[in-house]
Amino acid sequence: MDLPAALPGRLFLLAFDPARGRLTDRRNLELLLRAAALTDLLQRGLLEDVNGRPTAVGSPPAGLDPVLAGILQQITESRARSWKSWIGARRRTTTAVRDQLAAGGWIRLEERQLLGLFSTVRITEHDGRSRKALAAAVSTALRGPLTRVEPADAALVALADAAQLTAVLPRRTRREHRERISTLATFCGPLPRALRQAITARDTAAATG
Repeated sequence: MDLPAALPGRLFLLAFDPARGRLTDRRNLELLLRAAALTDLLQRGLLEDVNGRPTAVGSPPAGLDPVLAGILQQITESRARSWKSWIGARRRTTTAVRDQLAAGGWIRLEERQLLGLFSTVRITEHDGRSRKALAAAVSTALRGPLTRVEPADAALVALADAAQLTAVLPRRTRREHRERISTLATFCGPLPRALRQAITARDTAAATG
C-alpha cells in the first residue's frame, strides 16, 4: 500500500473523516502536524535533543519530504528554541501538508464559493485504502506485539493521544490502552509532552488575551 512517506501526511489522512468529507479535531491539527514533522526528523536522526532543544544533525538527504526539509532548515538557521516553541511557531503546516497530499494523489481538492463571497476548499479521498491501512497500523501498535511496532506507527498513536485526536483514538480507546500508549510515547522522545505543553500554552494565551 502506497502511503505518505512522512508522519505529517499520515496523520492528516487519519484526521480526515471520509463520511463527513472534512477534517476532524481541527483545533489542534496545526500543532499536531508540526509535532509530527519534528518527531519524524528526530526518528530519522536529522535532529537530536540537546538540553531540551532540537539541534540539526548533518545534512538533509536528497529527496527529503518538503515539509520536513522546510522545518529542518528553519531550525538550522535559527537560534536554539525549545521543542514546545517550535511546535507553536506560526506556520501554515496544515495547508502545506494538504497541498502535498493532493499533489501526490492521496486526496482531491475542490475550490468552492459560498454565497459568491467566500472561497473554501473541499477535500475528498482519492483512494480510501491508504487511510484504512493507517488505521490498521494504529490498531496493531495498540494491540500487537510491541517488538513489531515501527517507530513511525508508535508516533501515530502517541501524538494522536497528546493532541486528543478522537478520529484516531476515541476517548474510550485512550482509557483502555493508557499504559500501552505511554510505552509507545517513548519512541517519540520529548515530542508528546512538548505537544501537550504547546496546546496548553495556546489555550492559556487565548483565555487571557
